[in-house]
Amino acid sequence: MSLDRGKEFSGAEGSSSGYSSPSPTDHHDHQQQPATPSRYESQKRRDWNTFGQYLKNQRPPVPLSQCNYSHVLEFLRYLDQFGKTKVHLQGCMFYGQPEPPAPCTCPLRQAWGSLDALIGRLRAAYEENGGSPESNPFASGAIRVYLREVRECQAKARGIPYKKKKKKPTATTPNSGSSSRGGGPGNSDRDSSTSSIMHFS
Repeated sequence: MSLDRGKEFSGAEGSSSGYSSPSPTDHHDHQQQPATPSRYESQKRRDWNTFGQYLKNQRPPVPLSQCNYSHVLEFLRYLDQFGKTKVHLQGCMFYGQPEPPAPCTCPLRQAWGSLDALIGRLRAAYEENGGSPESNPFASGAIRVYLREVRECQAKARGIPYKKKKKKPTATTPNSGSSSRGGGPGNSDRDSSTSSIMHFS
């Protein structure tokens, strides 16, 4: 199964721009095609179509109305074969090294950041396509647990600390031993991980 990134989403709604042109000289301004979907919307539609195709390819096929969090988990594991992120196994000599000096035979996986973004898009698409928030399988607690486990596992295997970005210090910081002036914002608090865009090929 593949997603063609070059294919434009052709299901755009034929809504016209909300601006009216009072004079015929303004016709050139309408060449911007405001109805063209954003990159996010196009990616969301491709992800939704891919998940729907995945359910149809199951034996027996799974109707979307009967989809639950277990199907979503199976889908996420299925996507690992298309991953581009090296995740070292515990027996690998490079386990826990952020920049291994040599190649190894450890598998490629989907980066946790890509999976997290994917679930966000599919969760929105599910409700946009008539699903109720209460029955949304992409919003299940089991999915959140799985993503957290993937993040922790990949952080250890790749030696990359995933830290939450701390809020910038405010002008008044009560009970704080450090001044908010002096020293720049903590560069060490920046998340050194990069979320790669998921490609299917």
